[in-house]
Amino acid sequence: MNYKSVLFFVLFFFASNSLISQKNIHDIWDSELKKYVDDEGNVNYRVWKKNSKLLEKYLINLENNPPIEQWTKYDSLAYFINAYNAVTVKLILDNYPLRSIKDLIIPWWLKRFKLKNEKVTLNFIEHKILRKMDEPRIHFAINCASRSCPKLQNFAYYSHRLENQLENATTEFINDQAKNKINANRLKLSKIFSWFKDDFGNKIQLLKFVNKYSGVKIMGNATIEYLNYDWNLNEKLLK
Repeated sequence: MNYKSVLFFVLFFFASNSLISQKNIHDIWDSELKKYVDDEGNVNYRVWKKNSKLLEKYLINLENNPPIEQWTKYDSLAYFINAYNAVTVKLILDNYPLRSIKDLIIPWWLKRFKLKNEKVTLNFIEHKILRKMDEPRIHFAINCASRSCPKLQNFAYYSHRLENQLENATTEFINDQAKNKINANRLKLSKIFSWFKDDFGNKIQLLKFVNKYSGVKIMGNATIEYLNYDWNLNEKLLK
């Protein structure tokens, strides 16, 4: 076996192992979501707070297995979407009980996640990583622990399922009448579309994007306004 063959084998071995690890690393998170999040995206923070060791283990696993050059775009997207959501849940659990994430002081600027050798914030993950990846559908996958946010799904995001998962999350959010009220001539949209307008383009491009997923076909001259945002905690209310 010559030098080039050995080098190729070594690179292939590490790349293959990293991809296998990437696909399996989110299984703990997937299991935790299934235990504590219902189909409507309501989170049982009260019970989860008493059983947060696996969540802590998952976050440590993420920190110990950061993205590498061999990962695909979808590998990295799945990693950072899950990281954002898991860090947010951990932030709420550490401060529970509370009524809103906004009860906390600068929650999105707290350095809560170690990425390689640096502690980073939720804002860093969202704005400096996810938004730089030219994928506007991430806005319907990440969750800010609030009623008006796209719901926290009760499953993890995986690279090999990500296209379908993002499509479904976007369709679900746009057609959720608690989040968006759409008819052919008038749209009352989530403020997400206003806050992140650079990711959705001008009015024509935004209408085209919404039209792709909406169950209601929208006219080209439709008016757009934005709904108030409900920052109350996305908590499962116990009967």
